Amino acid sequence: MSSTIETIKEQVASNDILLYMKGNPRAPQCGFSSQAVQALMACGERFAFVNILDNPDIRAELPKYANWPTFPQLWVKGELVGGCDIIMEMASNGKLQTLINEAVGSTEE
Repeated sequence: MSSTIETIKEQVASNDILLYMKGNPRAPQCGFSSQAVQALMACGERFAFVNILDNPDIRAELPKYANWPTFPQLWVKGELVGGCDIIMEMASNGKLQTLINEAVGSTEE
């Protein structure tokens, strides 16, 4: 197995909330990444990110590993949540906030 896949597995395993994106949260490099970041930031919890533009090996291998062709990709607790459309849908119906709260262990009733 390639070391890139090992790196991806390590990143996913060691971060409860991880966004693979183009750019970084302060300077997203595409509209989809920007929307995903805004939705995540609205949840009020810290999250890790990987700029796939700085990591062409991850950019090439992650879609195969995840069986998901596009970026951004949101991973929570080792599970692929989805891309921008799914993130935005979950943000609008409140499921993203619930998922993020559960991931960090804060239960706000």
